[in-house]
Amino acid sequence: MDNLQDRPGLGILLRILSGVMFTGMMVCIKAVSEAVPVGQSIFYRSLFALIPIVIFLMIRREFPGALATRRPLGHLLRSGLGAAAMFFSFSAVAFLPVAEATLLVQLSPIFMAVGGVLLLGETFSFYRAGAIVLALLGMAVLVVPELGAGGGDGRLWGYALGTAGALLTAGALLTIRHISRTETAGSIAFYFIVVSSLAGLATWPLGWADLTGTEFSLLVLSGLFGGAGHIAMTLAFRYAEVSKLAPFEYVALVWPIAADWVLFGIPISSGFLMALPLMLAGVALASLEGRRFGRSFKR
Repeated sequence: MDNLQDRPGLGILLRILSGVMFTGMMVCIKAVSEAVPVGQSIFYRSLFALIPIVIFLMIRREFPGALATRRPLGHLLRSGLGAAAMFFSFSAVAFLPVAEATLLVQLSPIFMAVGGVLLLGETFSFYRAGAIVLALLGMAVLVVPELGAGGGDGRLWGYALGTAGALLTAGALLTIRHISRTETAGSIAFYFIVVSSLAGLATWPLGWADLTGTEFSLLVLSGLFGGAGHIAMTLAFRYAEVSKLAPFEYVALVWPIAADWVLFGIPISSGFLMALPLMLAGVALASLEGRRFGRSFKR
């Protein structure tokens, strides 16, 4: 890694900023979730995410040149998996507090570790085994009490949807690991946003809501937050190794907890507090083997 890229302090700041941006996105989506169908939310989120991403690429003088691709099918697979993951994650946040929905997203590195063994022939190491065990324990702490209570408030659906979203996200990230050998980070982000917009638009015949001014503004903000968060996350991986950023996954969850408490009046559950260290410890272990993936963003 050269001196220009080895700036861990800047990488950490950008990781924290990306957590703030992604929390803002999820807050906006949750705020409109009762009135706006998921597909409609995804369309607006993706459409307006193009604005910061295109501006960023133009500043770097990578637009439109960086959009040239030699792997159109790879982009289609990555974007399709990412769009499906967004459908599941946005559906989950309608049933769960923002903090719990965000915590489930953190399962993606663990699913990536498993996928690396099953699909890419990577070694099943102590780190991966530990990550899986810790993640399963964390999920048990979250889900088992709901099973005993009957899950009447829809939380079990939320956990299932959020876990499926994390699994699909892991598939998308494994695809990125593969295609980033020839494709730029800008092209990967751009085509994902375009495919997600089209996937959301395809749900229009199923019925969209007539938006109020407030709902429209929140959907626009969700896109701007999402696009800016993606840029910040990409740059964070450029300037700091994954292993150095992993501890700050804890900091990234401070914002969803605060949003639930301040904006939605949702208290922190005891299950969440017990699951949090277990699942994030698993993420940290999985991330120790993610250094090559982190380097794929440093282009």
